[in-house]
Amino acid sequence: MSTLPVARLLLLAAALVPLAVVAKSSDRNQTLGVEAGASDCSVSNERLPCILSGGVTITQGTLQIDATRADLRRANGDFQRVILTGGPVRMKQQMDDGGWVDATAAQADYNLPNDTVVLTGNAVVNQPGRGRMEGQRIVYNMSTGQVQGGGEGQGRVRMQFEPRNRQPAQTPPAGTP
Repeated sequence: MSTLPVARLLLLAAALVPLAVVAKSSDRNQTLGVEAGASDCSVSNERLPCILSGGVTITQGTLQIDATRADLRRANGDFQRVILTGGPVRMKQQMDDGGWVDATAAQADYNLPNDTVVLTGNAVVNQPGRGRMEGQRIVYNMSTGQVQGGGEGQGRVRMQFEPRNRQPAQTPPAGTP
């Protein structure tokens, strides 16, 4: 088999990835709410992490994150990075087009300045009605909608693409064999 048709197929698949939509842009301007069973944070030294544990829920607009533990890192007074762990970490957010995306993983590392989430450990990104990606590592850029997946070791990336013009199944008329 020639590598040219395989390369074209991969480029076509990459171009058609239905997961490439942008997270709701207005969420960034909403209040960030955090709930946890316990916290260990310093208000005097922003170089120290703020550790939240005992069941953590983070909400901002339509974004909702549930985790067992969160490690928040600040610089210059702003949060720069949030490392979430749990059994598993669950995230859900509405997209600008009105659809939803949800994700689960053993760990999520959210880099706020880059607006990028790295999901590791049985990672799944799902957009109902559009598609799904599973792998040991998925990188999701929330501002551009780009999703990259990779397997670690023998792991593989698995994707499902839903047809754009999916027609509902038609029920045959009564009495039709």
